[in-house]
Amino acid sequence: MPGTVTLADSIHNLSPFLIRFSENFGIRWYGLSYVLAFVAGYYLLRFLIRRGYSEMAEDQLVDFITFCAIFGVTLGGRLGYMLLYSPREFFANPLIFFNFLGGGMASHGGIAGLALFTLYFAKRHGYHWRQIGDNLCVVAPTGIAIVRCANFINGELWGNITTKEATPWAMKFPSELNEIPIDSEEYRYLIDAATAVDPNAGTPDAIIELSHSNDLLRETIGNFLHYRHPSQIYQALLEGLALFAILFAIRLKWRRLPYGVLTALFFIGYASFRILGEQFRHPDAGNFPGTDLSKGQFYSLFMYAVGAAFLAYALYERKFKSPLDPSRLDA
Repeated sequence: MPGTVTLADSIHNLSPFLIRFSENFGIRWYGLSYVLAFVAGYYLLRFLIRRGYSEMAEDQLVDFITFCAIFGVTLGGRLGYMLLYSPREFFANPLIFFNFLGGGMASHGGIAGLALFTLYFAKRHGYHWRQIGDNLCVVAPTGIAIVRCANFINGELWGNITTKEATPWAMKFPSELNEIPIDSEEYRYLIDAATAVDPNAGTPDAIIELSHSNDLLRETIGNFLHYRHPSQIYQALLEGLALFAILFAIRLKWRRLPYGVLTALFFIGYASFRILGEQFRHPDAGNFPGTDLSKGQFYSLFMYAVGAAFLAYALYERKFKSPLDPSRLDA
């Protein structure tokens, strides 16, 4: 059926649109995932505020979440993608920054954007930056999990090649067709096989679109696809749900942790889970030059340094400086 995953052949067949008004216009799951992420963040932060885990006033929360979305995640994530994954194209044509519909967001850039906005917000309202940041870091992984699920629905950022025997839940992702070189013999075979089923299936994008409603075409292109790890789901579980569960449990268990400890654990935990998850992910942006690490893994290494710095300063402040509020420190 259109819009469902066919378990029999394991070919991904989810539409990127929740509601479609025309060929290229509608409500997309990817855009909706960001809305859901910030709604989840709002309610979780409100939970922490109401139970005394945050200095922030509840009536400031809507503004805080709204500007986190605009300046932190959206602009930070987009700029991070341009600088980290597509610098040549960006500097050649900076206006591509505004092509949000063309895709391209980087979680590392979004995290950096959130850190900078949180610093501004805390200074403007007289809050402690690391205290505000700690609570934000606790709830942020829920957003990461939701967006990773949207990556899966879009059929993008899929994993490395595997076999059905080794990975019974492996899937074939039609967007892999876009990686077949256009001047290759395999590409010619693909187009010939697809147009024999549907004359309109003359390009990979057309094949992918038509395959949603044409079972025979979907079965045909399955011969050109590899079984792959659904690494988007792995990353949703690791960087998202697992990291959230750890940080949320620590937040509730130790109310008076020194400011910055949870931020440190977020950076260290995210880096660890990202590096682990990308062991199964196809390096869509290639490896970092001169290394065997994907770019996502390489950039995550710097998060260990950031996390260590936050942790070291929190311990230094506790031991050698007078805390702002001694009652918040656990014995």
